[in-house]
Amino acid sequence: MKVVVGLTEKVVIIGGENKKEVLAKIDTGAQRSSMDIRLASKLQLGPLLKTRIFRSAVGHEIRAVVKAKIKIKNRIIRATFSLTDRKKMRYPVLIGQNILKMGFLIDPSKK
Repeated sequence: MKVVVGLTEKVVIIGGENKKEVLAKIDTGAQRSSMDIRLASKLQLGPLLKTRIFRSAVGHEIRAVVKAKIKIKNRIIRATFSLTDRKKMRYPVLIGQNILKMGFLIDPSKK
């Protein structure tokens, strides 16, 4: 069964003993999900799986990639996130296609 999400959703990032609820941006244009590096550090996410070159709005950059457990709409999912500096962004977490393809539908009118 598909789960309907809006353009933003509250998600819980689970890191071992620590967890934090944040507002995430749902982005169908992003191939992969990303997370603020400070949030990942605070939750002690890791280990580092690999580094990759990512294309973003500001060009190309090398980012660390970690696996994290997140809760969206009462579904717990393990997925990979690239780590980047998102302090100037409105949302500390961006949910991309790698998670959305796991059975989510986007309703832009949903609050």
